[in-house]
Amino acid sequence: MLQCRPETPEDAEAIRQVLQGSFPTPSEARLVEILREADQFIASIVAERDGEVVGHVAFSPVTVGKVVGAGLAPVAVGQEHRKRGIAARMIREGLSTCKRQGFGFVVVLGDPKYYGRFGFRPASQWRLVDEYDGGDYFQALELTPGSIPQDGGLVKYGAAFAMFSDDASHGQGVSEEPGT
Repeated sequence: MLQCRPETPEDAEAIRQVLQGSFPTPSEARLVEILREADQFIASIVAERDGEVVGHVAFSPVTVGKVVGAGLAPVAVGQEHRKRGIAARMIREGLSTCKRQGFGFVVVLGDPKYYGRFGFRPASQWRLVDEYDGGDYFQALELTPGSIPQDGGLVKYGAAFAMFSDDASHGQGVSEEPGT
């Protein structure tokens, strides 16, 4: 049986293994470690099946001027557990957590076809731009209507994301199920 739950300190190594097995470099695993060490998670959700961590998704603060929202990245599912809706369940759980914690919007860099199912739309609709020239892959979702500043603006990710300055994917898989 699959369970989605907040990560615990005991999950750190399993999360690292899932991330390293899902991406071509260890950058995403290092990003999660940095976010964890800096206490920068809004939500860090794992998918667990039969006591094994098989997936992970992280949400961390982003800003548009003085308004704080959430950024979804990275998301990964272990190779042998993909194409079963696990990433979608973790993302939905993370979005619910963000809303419960009072965050009005979430941004993501990823495949519009995939993230559209959660209600994400091109961030340009709100006149939002990202630091990494994500173009159509940069998307936003208002959890609370009117939470994105009316004038839009530049969405700034936390300092940990600077390691991705040459990689517009921000740890986002762009296949049907992220991390694949």
